[in-house]
Amino acid sequence: MRTLCATEKIGLTATVSTPYNEPFNVARKFSSLDHISGGRAGWNIVTSQQDVEAFNYGKDKHPEHGLRYEMAREFVDAVTRLWDSWEDDALVLDREAGQFADGSKVRTVDFKGNWYKTRGPLNVPRSPQGYPVLIQAGSSGPGQDFAASTGEVIFTAQQSLEAAKTFYESVNSKLADYGRERGSMKIMPGLSPILGATVEEAQARYRQLQELIPRSAITGFLSAFLNIDLSGYSLDDQLPDIPDPVEKSNGMKSRVQLIMDMARSEQLSMLELGRRILGARGHMQFVGTPEQLADLMEHWFDEYGCDGFNIMPPVLPGGLDDFVDQVVPILQQRGLFREEYTGSTLREHLGLERPGIGHFRNKWASVQGEAANASVNESLVGSGNDAAVAGQ
Repeated sequence: MRTLCATEKIGLTATVSTPYNEPFNVARKFSSLDHISGGRAGWNIVTSQQDVEAFNYGKDKHPEHGLRYEMAREFVDAVTRLWDSWEDDALVLDREAGQFADGSKVRTVDFKGNWYKTRGPLNVPRSPQGYPVLIQAGSSGPGQDFAASTGEVIFTAQQSLEAAKTFYESVNSKLADYGRERGSMKIMPGLSPILGATVEEAQARYRQLQELIPRSAITGFLSAFLNIDLSGYSLDDQLPDIPDPVEKSNGMKSRVQLIMDMARSEQLSMLELGRRILGARGHMQFVGTPEQLADLMEHWFDEYGCDGFNIMPPVLPGGLDDFVDQVVPILQQRGLFREEYTGSTLREHLGLERPGIGHFRNKWASVQGEAANASVNESLVGSGNDAAVAGQ
């Protein structure tokens, strides 16, 4: 009989959309998963993109881009309050006394927002990590603000180091607005590696993979993504002039901008553009040797373009095997990647703190309190001698 082995260290992150779920169900599922895995769960928080998703849930239209980020922030607030409804030491498990938990340490939340409400408490005890790791992928203005307020791992897509550095600094600079410190968030650009023993071998693999993407799929894909009918144009030509495609998009605005920039700067035909996007889902695609890839990753890390990478092999499992077997050992030799795990939870592996009760709310309240005090002090200073009298 063959023995099946299961990982004891690798984390598992699930993508769950906020517009088409309820906070209580999401809180319960992820808390359960965190318990089952011994603290290795993560939630990739997304807000969805298209009207076709709304149709599946009895809605006539998908929420507007900015609105759904407001809704998502409220959704996450409700979920974390439910996770906070159990204190860490609430469980008693006294069989003789017949006591499961200390009721004084399990509380209702009575959350009432603009879009969501839930009474609580959650019917699952506080999980090993406090909160499963909160992961987001917003790169637009509202997306960055949402990431800075609650995100702990940020997935993003940049095609150049300069763009990555700009994004890295932009998001990190917003952390202080929410009472957070640098290092409390890990930014990980997507990276799709195509490797070969030589550059020529890697390029041959790349061409083979690109040719597997049928021409017939390109027009429909680009039309849907850019919200314009391209059926009357030749795939061998460049994109026609599209008026404000980013503004018209109600989906991934930052990704639409990235695609338009790529198309114009590299003068790609629609066929080349479509295959490039579909091949790496809009993320950076690397073609070369394992040593060259390690060089690129180290350079981006040293230049503050990222804290790590979201590895997205174009072919599974072979592409992942190539990366693990050929690139990871080089990174380990350079001291850039662990050789042994030093913890047991996903938070520990990522270097993230374990949140206490009211983790994000307490930080926000602290900042708001400081802002209120600063406002009062400023008004007193501005009122001259009257302020001195009022302060006596």
